[in-house]
Amino acid sequence: MTDDQNADQKIRLSKLMSEKGLSSRREADSLISRGMVYVNGKKITELGTKVDRDVSVTLGAEAMQEQKHLVTIILNKPIGYVSSQPEPGYEPAIRLVTDATQFFDEMNKSNGQQARKLMMGDLKNLAVTGRLDIDSQGLLIFTQDGRLAKKIIGENSEIEKEYIVRVQYRGQSSAAKNFPDEQLQLLNHGLEIDGEQLKPAVVDWINDDQLRFILREGKKRQIRKMCEQVGLSIHGLKRVRVGRLKLGKLPEGQWRFLEDFEDV
Repeated sequence: MTDDQNADQKIRLSKLMSEKGLSSRREADSLISRGMVYVNGKKITELGTKVDRDVSVTLGAEAMQEQKHLVTIILNKPIGYVSSQPEPGYEPAIRLVTDATQFFDEMNKSNGQQARKLMMGDLKNLAVTGRLDIDSQGLLIFTQDGRLAKKIIGENSEIEKEYIVRVQYRGQSSAAKNFPDEQLQLLNHGLEIDGEQLKPAVVDWINDDQLRFILREGKKRQIRKMCEQVGLSIHGLKRVRVGRLKLGKLPEGQWRFLEDFEDV
């Protein structure tokens, strides 16, 4: 194999770090430029460096310490707030993250644990991870950790997102009794959005007017578009789980930090 062919087999170090789950690509570039990344034991500081896929990539002690202090915040978003930076006239959900709206778990109090409080810098570089539209409510995650963001919304993510959706079928009060079984089967698998077939979902009735949706993808307004295709009108949509992380008893409009023992 020639030198040119060898070069073609190499991959940018930042991309490899992202694939290995060491950081996001943006974070990788920052770590590399600050001399915190080692390839086969050698410090790398040049951005754009390409390496073989089978190299050993490690982070310096300072980088690992930084990652331990990356903040993740869980918010129970009410209706009427948008997930990210909005156009004028709309209120972003991040504004709900204040000292006054922090939720303190009674379990932590009973265990004698000192709950962490909001500090300067906690809101810096927080990115929303899996948006909810203005008419939806429930579990919304903000994080400084690109590894977590990729795990949840990355192109190859298989993380489940669970929603409770209140619906009507042709204006009837008991949607479950009147909704055809074949249409429910389509919600589980068989629908398309913008010409692209959706991944299989798990959709079932909880009661007469509420469906549970479990998705492994998150296209824009996906559930609303799915319901529209089968004749269902939505009257309430709430996300209650992302992976292993549940909304639980977090009150609407309040937030808390992701605990060290929690993961999606």
